[in-house]
Amino acid sequence: MFAVHLLAFYFTKLKEDQIKKVDRFLYHMRLSDDVLLDVMTRFQAEMVKGLERDAHPTAAVKMLPTFVRSIPDGSEKGDFLALDLGGSKFRVLKVKVSEDGKQNVQMESQFYPTPKEITHGNGTELFDYVADCLADFMETKNIKHKKFPLGFTFSFPCIQTKLDEGVLLSWTKYFKVRGVQETDVISSLRHVLRKHKDVDVDVLALVNDTVGTMMTCGYDDQRCEVGVIIGTGTNACYMEEMSNIDLVEGDEGRMCINTEWGAFGDDGSLDDLRTEFDREIDLGSINPGKQLFEKMISGLYLGELVRLILLKMAKKGLLFNGKISTALRTKDKIETKHVAAMEKHKKGLQNTKEILMELGLTPSEEDCIAVQHVCTIVSFRSANLCAAALAAILTRLRENKKLIRLRTTVGIDGTLYKTHPQYPKRLHKVVRRLVPNCDVRFLLSESGSAKGAAMVTAVACRLVSQRKQIDEILASFELSKENLIEVKNKMREELEYGLKKETHATATVKMLPTYVCGTPDGTEKGKFLALDLGGTNFRVLLVKIRSGRRKSVRMYNKIFAIPLEIMQGTGEELFDHIVQCIADFLEYMGIKGARLPLGFTFSFPCRQASIDKGALVEWTKGFKATDCEGEDVVDMLREAIKRRNEFDLDIVAVVNDTVGTMMTCGYEDPNCEIGFIAGTGSNVCYMEEMKNIEIVEGTEGKMCINTEWGGFGDNGCIDSIRTKYDKEVDEGSLNPGKQRYEKMTSGMYLGEIVRQILIDLTKHGLLFRGQISESLRTRGIFETKFLSHIESDRLALLQVRRILQQLGLDSTCDDSIIVKEVCGAVSKRAAQLCGAGLAAIVEKKRENRNLEHLKITVGVDGTLYKLHPHFSGILRETVKEMAPQCDVTFMLSEDGSGKGAALITAVAKRLHNVEEN
Repeated sequence: MFAVHLLAFYFTKLKEDQIKKVDRFLYHMRLSDDVLLDVMTRFQAEMVKGLERDAHPTAAVKMLPTFVRSIPDGSEKGDFLALDLGGSKFRVLKVKVSEDGKQNVQMESQFYPTPKEITHGNGTELFDYVADCLADFMETKNIKHKKFPLGFTFSFPCIQTKLDEGVLLSWTKYFKVRGVQETDVISSLRHVLRKHKDVDVDVLALVNDTVGTMMTCGYDDQRCEVGVIIGTGTNACYMEEMSNIDLVEGDEGRMCINTEWGAFGDDGSLDDLRTEFDREIDLGSINPGKQLFEKMISGLYLGELVRLILLKMAKKGLLFNGKISTALRTKDKIETKHVAAMEKHKKGLQNTKEILMELGLTPSEEDCIAVQHVCTIVSFRSANLCAAALAAILTRLRENKKLIRLRTTVGIDGTLYKTHPQYPKRLHKVVRRLVPNCDVRFLLSESGSAKGAAMVTAVACRLVSQRKQIDEILASFELSKENLIEVKNKMREELEYGLKKETHATATVKMLPTYVCGTPDGTEKGKFLALDLGGTNFRVLLVKIRSGRRKSVRMYNKIFAIPLEIMQGTGEELFDHIVQCIADFLEYMGIKGARLPLGFTFSFPCRQASIDKGALVEWTKGFKATDCEGEDVVDMLREAIKRRNEFDLDIVAVVNDTVGTMMTCGYEDPNCEIGFIAGTGSNVCYMEEMKNIEIVEGTEGKMCINTEWGGFGDNGCIDSIRTKYDKEVDEGSLNPGKQRYEKMTSGMYLGEIVRQILIDLTKHGLLFRGQISESLRTRGIFETKFLSHIESDRLALLQVRRILQQLGLDSTCDDSIIVKEVCGAVSKRAAQLCGAGLAAIVEKKRENRNLEHLKITVGVDGTLYKLHPHFSGILRETVKEMAPQCDVTFMLSEDGSGKGAALITAVAKRLHNVEEN
């Protein structure tokens, strides 16, 4: 028993001694976590360089755009061919992808050798060989009668400007084919395929093997956004935000970046970590000075690294009693498969002895222990370096997404990773140690990168098909110049109908006289009350106006909510609520006893007989209070004040919000004779010549006309540009068949149009994985404010996804791009339609004055105009294009229509005083 313990102690001591000896000799190869974190930081800096336009040409890590913009979503289907060139064998595959309720991929493949005369020959021979192998495969499988989309996995660094184009930068691994560098490999492949009249394929995608791996794994796990190869060569790819890729136009979405990390260190950034053995490997390679990181990691070089270390140790007398065999002196006699065998659990020492004996050596027990530890250090360093670079990519993904913790999947392939018994475990452990804030799943690519080429092709086919369907749906929102001219001309006709006595009653654009006959001249002064009702909020204001050199307007206001049950209750309840709010305000301001002149901004179509009389034509914007339509709203307000019997007010004017906006801006700019609202509703007013207003007595001077243009099209005159989505929104509204133009242009409806389109796209399987969520079925969930947020240029797609998630819409990155596009199409059309309508009005103003050229200001208010990032710009461009003889300035009404009501009251008082005098 003592003898057994003694022997075990001797063997343990022997092993420790040999391990320490190797550790001392190879201390440069043993990398601490601090060193790995430093490598990680260096690689992050290299990634940034590769992505930047200016730094890219000199960057060692090329960060090549692949034009793969989407991972599989599970809806791909069809038959595809794939070619895989880049390893020791060339492979042709037929891949059948079926959806039928569950994802399914069936593959048939054939391997073909890649002899040295092909890998070191010329380009014509290489591509002829590829085409011949493809033709042979199709012949064998009896599929020459059918046309196939084809993806080409080409595992060498290429610069791509689109998915089906790639210019070879340089050969790597053991390939050195003449005449291919700096040429488009897809063009070369298509050229030789044209000679094969019996082969009918459509080459759709050029894919790096790393991208292929990511896509293969992405089909099984949609969280997969990184691909890594650790085999003959090594590389990684990942999904990068388009906004960070300077080399490609556009900021929307993501694109897979092929890092080509094998070249990390080619600029000297890893020289302090490279050993004499690394330098010797490099000098003996077919591409000295290039792919230095790959030469420290990949399967093509690990065996040779071990051989060089053993040779030097033997020369120093540290191994084999200083004896060296011919085989040990011979390059590539130790391969990576030998390294893997020597590190095998339990059998490793026995394998080591057998391999060394095959090399003509007579190793002792000590030699076998030492050699095994050399293999461990070399392969462990490889895993460590891979882990550091991968940790940098994971950190970048996490930071791009602005997450505290990232959950993601890394698709992985390569013979070194798959066949080395310890490699995966070591890699995973170190990655998790370096990035503890990333939950990483490592998914082995079972079917190789060629299946990935088929998946990229399948995704490309899906995206082409989806793109076509999306374009068809959104095409109905595109307005040509001819469409806009027609809208402008029709609007002009409707304006004239509304002004003429015989057609006024049937006109859709009501052209209501407001009895506002002047704009402010600066002499207005005094204290005024103003009320502002037009949306879900009601505002009461005290406005103090000073005249003279120091003219000014000071306002004090309070906002009150109008609950839905009041908006859609009885008229009496609505006006009692308004009076309650006024009482609260007067109490709050301490002016309950004062009888102040009051202007009432009432933002609904009214037929006025004088400035202080206005009969409601019809409710809009969600109001539905009973017993109001056809009634004088000023009388209803006076009666409600009487019912309360607490205070009295001098109601001077009832004003539309659009008129209030014009007056507010007119106080600052005398040239302002048009008011425009683009908010919850949409409307325009303007100063018309009295002689043109047949429905009002008198021909002298001007009067402001409230167009109520929201009803434009109620007679069917713009049906040709209304879409099925407009019709659905109209049918689901409180007033079907009415306010059709407003329903195409105003904030109350744009979000609902978007929701209807999203439902349709989802039904077609183009969004949200074809699943219509309960929230998407909910009317009104997609408020117009979300359009403004989503279309903001400053908003990354990640934030768009968050907005959609808040709405209960679980979206992918691709979904977010489509939603943003839909929002853009709807809001652009709204702005163009408003622009065409405004052009009709400014042209009318120009002709009224008999001017060749008109200079005029439009006062504008409304949340859509103010908050939407593109609406105002598109509107201005459209007006400029549709009314080229008019120089139109748009002036934002900063203080809203409430101030306008006070100014109208002040102007009315001033004009009344002039008449009395």
